[in-house]
Amino acid sequence: MPDSHLLHELVHVAAARDGATPALTHGADTLSYATLDDAVRRFAGGVVHAGLQRGERVGIYLEKRFETVIASFGAPAAGGVMVPINPLLKAEQAAFILQDCDVRVLVTSPERLAALAPVLAGCPALRCVVVTGTGAPADLALPPGVAPLSWTALLEGPQAAPHRVVDSDITAILYTSGSTGRPKGVVLSHRNMVAGAKSVATYLDNRPSDTLLAALPLSFDAGFSQLTTAFHAGARVVLLNYLMPRDVLKAMAKERVTGLTAVPPLYIQLTQLEWPAEIDGHLRYFANTGGRMPRETLTALRQRVPSAKPFLMYGLTEAFRSTYLPPEEVDRRPDSIGKAIPNAEILVLRDDGTECSPDEPGELVHRGALVGQGYWNDAEKTAERYKLLQPGIGGRLGGLQLPEYAVFSGDTVRRDAEGFLYFIGRRDEMIKTSGYRVSPTEVEEVLYATKLVGECAAFGVEHAALGQAIQVVATAPDGSEALDVPALLAQCRVHMPAYMVPAGVVPVAGPLPRNPNGKIDRKLLAARWAEQAL
Repeated sequence: MPDSHLLHELVHVAAARDGATPALTHGADTLSYATLDDAVRRFAGGVVHAGLQRGERVGIYLEKRFETVIASFGAPAAGGVMVPINPLLKAEQAAFILQDCDVRVLVTSPERLAALAPVLAGCPALRCVVVTGTGAPADLALPPGVAPLSWTALLEGPQAAPHRVVDSDITAILYTSGSTGRPKGVVLSHRNMVAGAKSVATYLDNRPSDTLLAALPLSFDAGFSQLTTAFHAGARVVLLNYLMPRDVLKAMAKERVTGLTAVPPLYIQLTQLEWPAEIDGHLRYFANTGGRMPRETLTALRQRVPSAKPFLMYGLTEAFRSTYLPPEEVDRRPDSIGKAIPNAEILVLRDDGTECSPDEPGELVHRGALVGQGYWNDAEKTAERYKLLQPGIGGRLGGLQLPEYAVFSGDTVRRDAEGFLYFIGRRDEMIKTSGYRVSPTEVEEVLYATKLVGECAAFGVEHAALGQAIQVVATAPDGSEALDVPALLAQCRVHMPAYMVPAGVVPVAGPLPRNPNGKIDRKLLAARWAEQAL
């Protein structure tokens, strides 16, 4: 049986191994690997016939459904690059991604297209919109040069041969919040994503009998990993768009889920509910990503599913996944993020690039096959995170002449004498809330755009359920006596996804304090908040 080297080959190989095996479940419907494979091939042939060239980007702006998965694997199969867009994003934020990476083909639903239509004129590279269901509404006006195409017509219409692809080619651009505002696109190759799938499936011991629940957004690296690890193993994935945490438990019981990966805020919510007893009879493991799992939450989870193995993980989109703590170590060191995953090396380095001694704090640095290709069209940010590894560090030998790049995470960690890693903190001002990384600058840009504030600063504050909550300090706009907080929050709900809406806004008299560079001093304001001095 051939091995998988390209992202879409994960589906092809699984179908060749046993095409009748269930691959995807959504609601009451299930696709076999053979059916999924055929749809992926048809999507690839359809978009090439529609004009997609090698390396061009295919944006996917949908909730979790069969078409989302087919397009995600069909775009790379065509020789293109898939760009998953978080369905929680508003039209303006989705349009920024479409424009930033020059998306040529967009896959979306009639409802989402109607919301997007007014902003698509700012996406000059867009040429084709593939619309699920019956296609685009007849009365919807698209920009000149943009042709609508129904999903059915794409898959059942004329086909063309896909472009040639090798494993060093780009397969995906995953957008994550940047420290200075706008999201930045992490570029990943076929080699990155397939190596990640094999590595994660190895330590989770994924197998054909597994059923994995896709509860996280597929625009997350950890969310998409549920597909890649399952397909590598020939397992089944249940796609779930849940409204309430109780929906997750119902799906786990109904579908006999064996593996669940989620973020701490969801696990905190789940532990506050009664679990159907049958879940413990089939759940093999639960895995944590997107932030530290509170110890009391971990204890509560283990009480509810004592037969399931806990996997505590750490990852970053720039390298897909970095560390995990083996279940047998959880009782001894529940605060550890573990050791490097298979086929990766994790270093702890000083500012001068040399390796730290045991228990000496340093920056977590990831090297190996999972290291991404930088940030799309952003040389400055790429240079900050992707740096040359010095000879003699880790497995980097002095006689090598070609450079090797590693991901410098920006996270401070320490490694104990036994090699286990412990997270200390972030070096930047990113806010980690509900499993999302949120840029304070991006929040502030939306606040300023409302014209309801004079000056503002956003920062993260500790929160028992969210990890961090977004707190805002703001002054009234010029000419106004007071800050209209309800109106400001109402505008935030219109222009921000729910996870980005501030938990609180505190009016203060201006001007806000500045740092030596003349910028508003977020760190000082956050410190004052912690001291209850605001």
